[in-house]
Amino acid sequence: MTLPLLILTMKWGTLYSSDDVNRLAEQVRRHLDRQHRFICFTDDASGLDPRIEALPLPELGLPEGHGDTRWRKLALFRRDLGGPEAALSGTALFLDIDLVVVDDLGPFFDLPGDFFIIRDDDLFRAKPLRRVNPARDRFLHSVGNSSVFRYQVGAHGYVLDAYLADPAAATRDYEISQQFQSAQLAAHGHLHYWPKGWCVSFKNDCVPRNLVSYLRDPSLPEGAKIVLFAGAPKMEDVFSGRGHKWYRRIGDIGWLRKAWENP
Repeated sequence: MTLPLLILTMKWGTLYSSDDVNRLAEQVRRHLDRQHRFICFTDDASGLDPRIEALPLPELGLPEGHGDTRWRKLALFRRDLGGPEAALSGTALFLDIDLVVVDDLGPFFDLPGDFFIIRDDDLFRAKPLRRVNPARDRFLHSVGNSSVFRYQVGAHGYVLDAYLADPAAATRDYEISQQFQSAQLAAHGHLHYWPKGWCVSFKNDCVPRNLVSYLRDPSLPEGAKIVLFAGAPKMEDVFSGRGHKWYRRIGDIGWLRKAWENP
């Protein structure tokens, strides 16, 4: 029997609401015609659509007294993710809440390979000054953005193992968890990237550059499947009518709002 695909997301604290998760789940239902389970790991399941499976946030397993949970997403690499009752196994696509699905998600499951992620540099404009440190530039160019990644549940437990072996060193040597995660995946030969253009930045790929934004409204690049809000403005700012700059008008986002809102 073929296992259903897993769509995973995480919500904790008050930054995002149950409505945000419900919208994301509806976007997935519109753009994925394959059997799947939509699972939200959360500390508050109130208000979630009953079609969403709510599970407790997975524990990082930090040593006693080490209260830093900023790298909570690394818990997704637990070998026993979800615990025995949830029986999570098979192929999973993780999606951050602050994104908009705009096209078919099927291709994200069709690429052969054991791990795929966004290349972080694909979401941002070139940073020429980074080249003064070539080694650092090469590493940063390899970093995956963990907003959208696909993996086999339980198959990459070495990522979490390496973090728990010395969390203080990990947080000292890497600025954010996706840098550490990428280094571990690369060391095991498992770091692969989505085709460029599948996941795009709203600011850098959809909004015309600089003063040209006063002449043209934002548009969706051909081939884009997911719109992300890397950097500023954030998703909540865009849909609240904020985030404009004097040198960058956001303009009409009717197409994006239609994709974001539930019908």
